[in-house]
Amino acid sequence: MRTVRHVARASGTTGAATPPYRVDIRLGRHQLTSDEPAPAGGGDAGPSPFGLLVGALVACTAMTLRMYAARNGWELSELGVDARYDIDDDGRATIERTITVPSELAPEHRQRLAEAAERTPVTVALRRGTPIATVLQPFPKP
Repeated sequence: MRTVRHVARASGTTGAATPPYRVDIRLGRHQLTSDEPAPAGGGDAGPSPFGLLVGALVACTAMTLRMYAARNGWELSELGVDARYDIDDDGRATIERTITVPSELAPEHRQRLAEAAERTPVTVALRRGTPIATVLQPFPKP
């Protein structure tokens, strides 16, 4: 029998009384706002949806690599992760991720961190192309 493990849930709301493109998002006990930048017609009140996507990749990468280093007993005084989502003229999307580690980190440890970065949960989900099932339902009548 196949088991399913709940990992995360988010809900968002927007409406006529909300500035265009702004979405208020609830993730468990956390609230944040997503919006489009001003040049795209939004109010830039929060990160764009693609900003949230690469933000999730950055957070997952940094957390996973810190855990990996700690489990291996490596001193990792600092770790930086930068990601950008680009779309070329043909509509092909790519994500470029740069991981910055202390220069004194041993080369073999850097290599193992680079390999671990390829296996982080969000990296794997993005590469697999996680299926999305959509259900459309009406708001309940008052």
